[in-house]
Order: sequence, then C-alpha cells, then structure tokens
Amino acid sequence: METVNLYEAKTHLSQLIERAAAGEEIVIAKAGRPMARLGPLSRRGEPRKPGLLAGRIRVGEDFDAPLPEDLLKAFGGEPE
Repeated sequence: METVNLYEAKTHLSQLIERAAAGEEIVIAKAGRPMARLGPLSRRGEPRKPGLLAGRIRVGEDFDAPLPEDLLKAFGGEPE
C-alpha cells in the first residue's frame, strides 16, 4: 500500500483512481498523517435475480395512500 501526500494526490488524482480501480489501495496523507484511503469498489459476486422474495412479502393496497394529517404534521409536512 503506497502513501501519497495530499498535494500529489490532487495533482495526480486521475492516475491514482485508475490504480485504485485496478485493485491497488493508496493512502492519502496530510503533513505525514494518513487521512484517507483510496481503493477499488467492492463488487458483488453475482448479479441480483428478480423475484427472489416473490410470495414472501406483501405490499398493502394503501401503501402509497396519503399519510394521516397528525402523522404528516409530526414530520413537518403540510396536509394537501
């Protein structure tokens, strides 16, 4: 894991991002003190499959109905 100073990171950000995307981790330091870590995004093993919860959950018919006036006021909203 390489450590680069903040100035160098600002100057070469696009190259550092390319390296991170390739799997490398880079520590960004300010005045010699580590401040952040730049690394690759984690990837899921398999794409999600639609319908995995089919038949196991139920959405009520009133799911998108307006909230009761007292509950709406409690959240700072105004009744329509």
